[in-house]
Amino acid sequence: MHIFTNPNYNFLRWRWHAVALSWIVILAGLVAIYTKGLPKGIEFAGGTSVIMQFDKTPSVEAVRDALNRNYPGGGQDAIVQTYGDPSLRQVMVRVPQVGAEQGASLSAPAQNVEAALRKSNLGHFNVVGTEIVGPSVGADLTQKGLSAFILSLIGILGYIAFRYEFSFAVGAVVATLHDVLVTFAFLSFFRYDLTLNVIAALLTVTGYSTNDTIVIFDRVRENMRKMRRESLIEVINISINQTLGRTVITAGTALLSA
Repeated sequence: MHIFTNPNYNFLRWRWHAVALSWIVILAGLVAIYTKGLPKGIEFAGGTSVIMQFDKTPSVEAVRDALNRNYPGGGQDAIVQTYGDPSLRQVMVRVPQVGAEQGASLSAPAQNVEAALRKSNLGHFNVVGTEIVGPSVGADLTQKGLSAFILSLIGILGYIAFRYEFSFAVGAVVATLHDVLVTFAFLSFFRYDLTLNVIAALLTVTGYSTNDTIVIFDRVRENMRKMRRESLIEVINISINQTLGRTVITAGTALLSA
C-alpha cells in the first residue's frame, strides 16, 4: 500500500522552526504546570469516585448544584461528568481526599455524595460503582510511574547505543522526552486530569515514537553506506521521505483504533 509516490519533502529545511516551536510549547507547558499544577485523577491525588445510574439523566449543572448545597463543605472541588454510554444514563462524581482519612472514614465521601444527591429532586438512581484511593496509594503510583519512565529511557539509551551509535541513542532519548513533554504541555493547557489511562496513552506515545525512530535510524544507516557523497542532512531527509508512508500508516491505524 503506497500513500505517497516518491515523496521528496524537504523536512529539515524547517528544522530550526520546528525546534523553536517545540521549545515554545514545552516552556509554556512547564510554566502552566508550575503556576497551576497538573490536575491529578483519583488514582494519583487520592479521593473517591462514585458512579450512579439514573432513571432519567440529570444535567451536570443540576448534580453540581446539588453537591454545592448538600455536600459537607460544598462541592466546589468535585468533578461531575457523564459516564460511559449515554443510553445507560450514568453520572460520575469525583471528590478529592480531605485530610488523613483512614479506615471506615474512607467510605464517608461516597456516602456523603449519595446523601447529597438523594436530598435533591434529581430522580431515582442507584450507585453502580465506587472507587476509593487513599493518598498513600496515589503517592506510590506516582513514584512507580516516574521510575518506570526513567527505566524505559535508560533501556532505550542502552538498546540504541548497542545497535547503532551512542549519538543515535542520545537523539532517540531526546526525541522521546520531547514527545512526552509536549503531551504534558497540552494536558496542562486543557486541564486534563492525569489518570492511569493517560499514563497508558503516554506509554503508547513513547512506544510509537521509539519504534518510528528505530525505523528511520535503520534507513539512515543503510543510506549512509550507499550515499557517501551526500551530506548528513540530505541523507536524513531522504531517509525520512522513504519511511514517510509507513509512519503515516502506523500512526493513522493507531488513531483509528483509539
